Amino acid sequence: MVAAGGVVVRCTAETQVAVIHRPKYDDWSFPKGKLEPGEEWLDAARREVEEETGFRCRPRRELSSTRYQDGRGRRKLVRYWLMEPLEGEFSPHEEVDELRWSTEAEAAELLSYEHDRELLREALAPGG
Repeated sequence: MVAAGGVVVRCTAETQVAVIHRPKYDDWSFPKGKLEPGEEWLDAARREVEEETGFRCRPRRELSSTRYQDGRGRRKLVRYWLMEPLEGEFSPHEEVDELRWSTEAEAAELLSYEHDRELLREALAPGG
């Protein structure tokens, strides 16, 4: 299985990252989803981020890919991009019922998976 997504970061008085809650899995993670047939990786990442968060985003740079086994034991590869929100607004829906803008420390506490915490550190590393 392959998927694409984004680590959405905004800079206000402090840097904040968007972390989403998926009720189907009762987890906190970054927006991501499967590629549609014939879809390019970056196009899928942009689409999935907008579908799940409501924000149209500008990709800044590609981050490290993650590889893991999902809850059904299937191998999964996810490519991520660091993204900046341009416009939009979150509205809860069936797939994602909550979005929290969090500091790095808050996001690290909230995220359900270690591979997401590693991605967070990479995305917010100084000079990155």
